[in-house]
Amino acid sequence: MSNDTSLWVMFVLLGLLIALSAFFSSSETGMMSINRYRLSHLEKAGDKRAKRVLRLLARPDRLIGVILIGNNFVNNLAASIATIIAIHFFGDVSGPAISTAALTLVVLIFAEVTPKTMAAVKPERIAFPASVILEPLLKFMYPLVWLVNGISNGLLRMVGIKDVSGGASSLTRDELRTVVHEAGTLIPRRHQSMLISILDLENVTVNDIMVPRHEIVGLDLDSPIDSLLADIRASQHTRLPVYKGDINNIIGILHLRNAARFLSKPEVTKAAIVQEAREPYFIPESTPLHTQLLNFQQQKRRIGIVVDEYGDIQGLATLEDILEEIVGEFTTDVSGTHQDIHLQNDGSYVIDGTANIREVNKVLGWQLPTDGPKTLNGLILEHLESFPDAAACLQIGTSRMEILDVKDNLITAARCWQATVRRPIRD
Repeated sequence: MSNDTSLWVMFVLLGLLIALSAFFSSSETGMMSINRYRLSHLEKAGDKRAKRVLRLLARPDRLIGVILIGNNFVNNLAASIATIIAIHFFGDVSGPAISTAALTLVVLIFAEVTPKTMAAVKPERIAFPASVILEPLLKFMYPLVWLVNGISNGLLRMVGIKDVSGGASSLTRDELRTVVHEAGTLIPRRHQSMLISILDLENVTVNDIMVPRHEIVGLDLDSPIDSLLADIRASQHTRLPVYKGDINNIIGILHLRNAARFLSKPEVTKAAIVQEAREPYFIPESTPLHTQLLNFQQQKRRIGIVVDEYGDIQGLATLEDILEEIVGEFTTDVSGTHQDIHLQNDGSYVIDGTANIREVNKVLGWQLPTDGPKTLNGLILEHLESFPDAAACLQIGTSRMEILDVKDNLITAARCWQATVRRPIRD
């Protein structure tokens, strides 16, 4: 074979080796960068490519072993051939140095940076076809891979790494929240909000979303029967607590659907109302919402009476209240939503002292602290550390407040606005 023919063969072989080096480099990045959760989804859908990639990823030490053995072999062989070619053209002295510099630049551009960048950007496009070659190659080179991995895993055990399997890692709640936020247009914003709300149910208790005791609408059996019937007919709610004298003396929950049984009779007695009422269902105030949601489902209930550690009634919680934490406000309240928050002409808000802080934050997008008092009245009193004798102003976080009315040791109304907004001028 002539020298020209030999050089041509070596150039072709060198180009082939650089292409193989690019294949191994891109395969390593693509296989390691591919989304494991998407692979699992595709595998369940019957995608054979995903199953093949997952089989390889089950033992990343073997996968990396076969890739690096192949990559180092072709790189070393390419270096030898490049040296022979350089010596032919530049001599024994300067040839090796020139081949090293030239090959380093070529490999860096065409076999490392470019293919690895492409694999990092489009891992599936690289990993799926590469797995067709890597799987049989792993079987062919298994003895050598086993030897290399045996030595490597022994060194890893010396530094405390014993498990080298590639089982899918679990996402924590915070990590899953980040995944949902970063889904972008893949998940509509409305759905993202619902998913985040579901994740947050564990951090919210029944006490945070209940209707306070003083706002409970019910039927007091000490009232005249005519008054009770009028309350039933005018009620905006489908279920009403039935109690005697005081809400702590609760007897049951009346579903207005059952009220039709006695309303159609000529004479209605209080005993008939009690007979149609279902026994009350009590909920500890510290119960997390995700637990209470399951409890409502298991107990076949839609409403519960919230009690504290002493058994005293603190409020009332419904299934709808929990669902609103997930999907947002319903429009079933004919009296209007956010009735405790009143927008003023100057941009401030007059908020009732009994308004729930979490509701204020949700409606106005504020960040008032929710780890202490549950109402605006309690929050202001906690910061003042005393009952105000007259109008007073304070700032909590970025929210400024001016007490407008105090009655019976209760702040009944306060004007509130954000500190970044110009101080409103009172009418």
